[in-house]
Amino acid sequence: MGSSVAPRVRVVAVDGFESPYRLRLPFRFGAVTITEGRQAIVRARVRFEDGREADGYAAEALAAKWFDKSPELSDAQNLDQLRAALANAREAYLAAGSATPFALFADHYRPLQDAGLAMGLQPLVSAYGPALLDRAVFDALCRDRGLSFSQGMRVNLAGMGAHAVVPELQGFDLDAFLAALQPLQRLHVRHTVGLLDPIVAADQAAGERVGDGLPETLEEVVAVYGNRYFKLKLSGRGDADMDRLCRIAAVLDTVPGLQLTLDGNEQFADAQAVAAFWQRMAAEPRLRKLCAATLFIEQPVARARALARPIADAALGRPVIIDESDGSLDAFPLARSLGYAGVSTKACKGFYKSLVNLARCRRWNDATPGRPYFMSAEDLTTQPGTSLQQDLALVALMGIGHVERNAHHFIDGFDRRPVEEAEAFLRAHPDLYHRVDWRVRLRVADGQIAVGSLEAPGFGTSVSPVLDDLAPLPAADWPPRGTSGVD
Repeated sequence: MGSSVAPRVRVVAVDGFESPYRLRLPFRFGAVTITEGRQAIVRARVRFEDGREADGYAAEALAAKWFDKSPELSDAQNLDQLRAALANAREAYLAAGSATPFALFADHYRPLQDAGLAMGLQPLVSAYGPALLDRAVFDALCRDRGLSFSQGMRVNLAGMGAHAVVPELQGFDLDAFLAALQPLQRLHVRHTVGLLDPIVAADQAAGERVGDGLPETLEEVVAVYGNRYFKLKLSGRGDADMDRLCRIAAVLDTVPGLQLTLDGNEQFADAQAVAAFWQRMAAEPRLRKLCAATLFIEQPVARARALARPIADAALGRPVIIDESDGSLDAFPLARSLGYAGVSTKACKGFYKSLVNLARCRRWNDATPGRPYFMSAEDLTTQPGTSLQQDLALVALMGIGHVERNAHHFIDGFDRRPVEEAEAFLRAHPDLYHRVDWRVRLRVADGQIAVGSLEAPGFGTSVSPVLDDLAPLPAADWPPRGTSGVD
């Protein structure tokens, strides 16, 4: 399986922690508004066949109402679902013998999905646990070998290769595919415009400004950061969306080289409803430039119905991709058969899945010229430090030129993380961060971020998160007491 350089490793310890954060502005997407959250941080220790050991790290938001949007579940229950997925992966990886990093993922993929289903966890939730552990394992390996993430992947240090969980890649030269990847040095930031975000100063009532020196309105974002790429959230309520898009267009029409995406966040009943809304947009003169700048539409239909009927039948004016529907390794091939053109990469869904899907795009595009399949880079409020940099390292390696980023707008820098951690990341990555008003924040200039310093030993960084004062990841109260976990 995979490259001959891939070592076999054994996971001998996994420690989980949680770190709270608060949002400087309320962030509304779909049917939920968030003002605070928690981040999971994982430390994994691996043992090599010669007896040496190394630690690796991963971090990701514990996001309520994204992995599972069931309205009957509370935010606390959503977090417990993700903790349960982490616990399942931890137990499985600790019990496994020595294997290459990719085999560790692939061999446990089906068993962990099955275990999650037995507990009432959706596939997207079950993927959260191995997504974190796989990154921590590969981080440990890269740190031990003194290789960056891109260097490690380009020599296939993970051992990616043909496996039963991705049978359609049989005969595909993954070693050559990985070796040819060239990590980007700069990425355009695709700024997220949430459903509650003020567009201009007049949208903020007296006393509503945060006043922390960071942009608050869309107009200020354009002036301060110079973004040319944007992601506009839709509510699925036609009149409200049209009014808001027209007000957004009044600001963005002046942006040179404007490019944007529309995020339906599962708020439309079906493909026909999406098509009707797009036709309404196209008929509105005030949205002419905005429509022309739209690259694709992201996950407009709820995941329960999105892959039940062809999307191509709706004759939409732009390519449509899946995001929340991308719960399993089988999702993208199914979506492709229904007329979807792409899928998102998010580190929270698993970096091996992202690379497998990129390989699929390459293979399909070679076989069907003229119908390009592609991947977009989306965000799960990846906080500065480990989480942000692992996601950026993946996006840069995959050669995706623009990436949705929203944590730098909705969270003030390294909020509630230790000052010494923020300063360590600033010293190691002065191209990615800068100090403003005595706080370490993401450096966005001309709408772009520089990511060259991610070429450090480890998965996106050599800096280790400060864990001394963090509370351990609590035990998951899932399935809820008194239930079997399955409806």
